[in-house]
Parts: sequence; structure tokens; C-alpha cells
Amino acid sequence: MKITRPQVNYADERGSITDILQKEEIEYITVITSVKGVERGHHYHEKTTQWVYLMEGRMKLLTQLPGESVVATILEKRDLAMTSPMERHAMIALEDSVFLVFTCGPRGGEDYELDTYRLKQPLLE
Repeated sequence: MKITRPQVNYADERGSITDILQKEEIEYITVITSVKGVERGHHYHEKTTQWVYLMEGRMKLLTQLPGESVVATILEKRDLAMTSPMERHAMIALEDSVFLVFTCGPRGGEDYELDTYRLKQPLLE
């Protein structure tokens, strides 16, 4: 897992411009809303890389690479988290939240479930 906070590229009296991702091949962009307390994920992907950009709210991201311990990270507004292929992941909404998921790999549209492997046990801290 990699967490960054994309910086504003340009700002003036009209507002600002921020590049969330640069030079990445993206196949799907998804908007997801979650009410406080909702858990999502508890799965991994064999071939898919995903980036989650938190637009509103606050979430706890749980990740686990094969053979390693679970890592818990709190995502704040404007955080960008990247999960790699084979990295188990789950998100828990600490507040009502809205986030974008950018996907590179077979994980969207009609292919939504082709590269999703559900965990038998949920990720726990």
C-alpha cells in the first residue's frame, strides 16, 4: 500500500487544479459512497492495481501483503491510497464518505468480479 496526498498544481482566484494521478493507464473510474460504519472490500485482486482517492469523509484502510501483518491506515480527505495486485484490502467508513476508485486491470464494468477473490475471514487489525 502506498499513501500520498496529491498537491495542488495550480491555484488562483478561480480555484485550484490538482493532478490526482500522473502517467498511469486507467481502465475504470468508479465513484463509491459509504455511510458511517459500512465495511467494503475484504478481498484481493490477482492482476488489478487500484487507487482510492477520498473526496469526502474519513475511512480506515486495512491492507495485507502475502505473508505480512495487517496494516491499518486512516484516510483523510484528499488522501490517495494505492493497493497492488495480491494485496488484501478492506475499507471502513469512519464518517459518511465519497471516494473515487481508479483501476488498472480487469476490475470494472462487466468484468467487475473477474479479478476479485473474497477472503474467508475479514481483515482485522
